[in-house]
Amino acid sequence: MLEGPRARGAFMIRACFDPPWSVRIADEAPLSVMIMVRGAAWIVPDHGEPQLIRPGDVAVARGPDHYTVADDRATPPRAEIQPGERCVPLGGTPVGQYKDLGLRAWGQSLDGAAEMLIGTYQARGEITGRLLDALPPLLILPTEVWDCPLTPLLADEIAKDEPGQDVVLDRLLDLLMIATLRAWFSRPEAEAPAWYRAMGDPVVGQAIRLLQDDPAHPWTIAALAAKAGVSRAALARRFTELVGEPPMAYLTGWRLALAADLLRDGEQTIAAIARRVGYGSAFALSSAFKRVYGVSPQEHRSRAA
Repeated sequence: MLEGPRARGAFMIRACFDPPWSVRIADEAPLSVMIMVRGAAWIVPDHGEPQLIRPGDVAVARGPDHYTVADDRATPPRAEIQPGERCVPLGGTPVGQYKDLGLRAWGQSLDGAAEMLIGTYQARGEITGRLLDALPPLLILPTEVWDCPLTPLLADEIAKDEPGQDVVLDRLLDLLMIATLRAWFSRPEAEAPAWYRAMGDPVVGQAIRLLQDDPAHPWTIAALAAKAGVSRAALARRFTELVGEPPMAYLTGWRLALAADLLRDGEQTIAAIARRVGYGSAFALSSAFKRVYGVSPQEHRSRAA
């Protein structure tokens, strides 16, 4: 799951404001990460409780839900960020209220009372579906529970304009996202998926790793149980209790999720993807894929493109 983030030309910006300020986020991007550098901000989801973030706090917002970021919950939005990072003034606010402040900087003034570093994945295909499904609409990691070690590096690199800088920022965003999610999933309040929690079980965790590491292997319950050192019945019972589905059903879901991500990349043929994830032919993959996703692999690829 954590292997999934692969930013491609991610939107990265330093946002600086003086109160009162408020921006509505309606870009419907699949995932955005925000680090509060200076001042404080309220993140107000359309559905859910407002959350306050302070210096050092990290927030992750999952799209396509809309939300507002402001100095105060009562401050009405002055601008709306729409798909394509298009900024539209709201409520009669002058067009120049929030403006370009230079390289990857936006807002009112570079020395504003509030400063945030923001990184946004532009397309759902840059994040695995299993990861998005495992996340709440908004998660906050306060600096008291996790001091993000990447903040100084990101703040330094976001202001640079050197050869390959976009690639550097893409990889930094991926690293930041992985580190943030790893820290969040370790928290007791995190509602990690059942299979993620089951990774800690000595029997089921080993079985999950075997399936994930080699999905193309012709696994059977007997072979999996032998590797895990238990009987077939014991493995099937324990796996189903902890994960919520039998081992072979989990394997099918894992294979198809991998196939969906590979199809979005668009670099391999459907037959090659089928072999890579454990199906004997493109036809076999297509039948299973359409049964679960409702579209053929080719249709899935076309929609992603």
